[in-house]
Amino acid sequence: MCGRYAASRRPEDLTGLFHVEKWEPAETLAPDWNVAPTKEVYAVLERPLKDADDRRPVRQLRKLKWGLVPSFAKTPEGAARMINARAETVHEKPSFRRPFLARRCILPADGYYEWVTGSDERQLEVEGKKKRPRKQPYFVTPADGSVFAMAGLYEFWRDKTLPADHPQSWWVTCSVITTEAETSPLAVAPADGPHALSDIHPRMPLMLTEDRWDAWLDPARTDPDEVKALLAAPPPGLMRAYPVATAVSNVRNNGPELVEELEAPEVSTLF
Repeated sequence: MCGRYAASRRPEDLTGLFHVEKWEPAETLAPDWNVAPTKEVYAVLERPLKDADDRRPVRQLRKLKWGLVPSFAKTPEGAARMINARAETVHEKPSFRRPFLARRCILPADGYYEWVTGSDERQLEVEGKKKRPRKQPYFVTPADGSVFAMAGLYEFWRDKTLPADHPQSWWVTCSVITTEAETSPLAVAPADGPHALSDIHPRMPLMLTEDRWDAWLDPARTDPDEVKALLAAPPPGLMRAYPVATAVSNVRNNGPELVEELEAPEVSTLF
C-alpha cells in the first residue's frame, strides 16, 4: 500500500517537468515531507478548463484531497480508507471503475515511506508483553533523483448540505494506484537491509515512467484494455530504499530531515 509519502517539489518545477499549461498560484501548497491521508496534494490532470468556451483538455496542476470519495457516496467519511486502488481490480471496483476510464491523474512525489516490523516483535511475544512492536521506516525513491510519478485517479463529490454556489460544495479527491512490489534487486540497497522492495512490503505505488505520462493523462483514451495496459510495472532496478528516522511515524513531524538517510536502522530488523 501507500499510506505516507514526501512531496517537496515547487509547483514551478512541477509545471515544467509535466508540461503543465494551467496552474493557479492560489493553489500553492507548502513542501510536505510527511504527506498523510486527507491532506491536500498536487495532481497533474487533463480536462477542459471550467467555464471555458474551448472544451479541449488542458494539462493542469491542481490541489486535491488525498482519499477518494466516490461520486455516489452519501458522506465523505470513508475518504481516509480509499487512499489506494489496486491495479489488479481498479477497472472493476464500483468506486474506481468510472474514474479509471475518465479521470486519471499523476500524483508527483519525491518518494514514499514504508515500515518494517522490528525483529524484537518475537521477543515481545515470548515474554507475553502487550507492548506494541516498533517499526523501522524506509524511504523509497528513484535512484536517479527524478520525480516519482505515481499513477492516480480523481473524482468529484457534491456536498448537498451546502448551496451549489458555495466554494466548498464540491470536493475533488484522489487515490494512488498500487501494484505488487518489485522482487528484482534495488538499484541501491542499504547494507544488511532490504534487497528488493518486496522485502519491505508486498505492495508499492505504481510508478509511471515518462513515456507513459501522456497516454495515462489523455481523457480521450477510454478503451478498458488500452488503459489497463498502462498499468504494467516499470522496468526493474530504478529504485533505491534506505532507512530514515522513526520521527516520520508521527504525522505531526515534518521537514527535510525526515528523508535523510540513516547510517543504520534505528530499529533492528531481519531480512
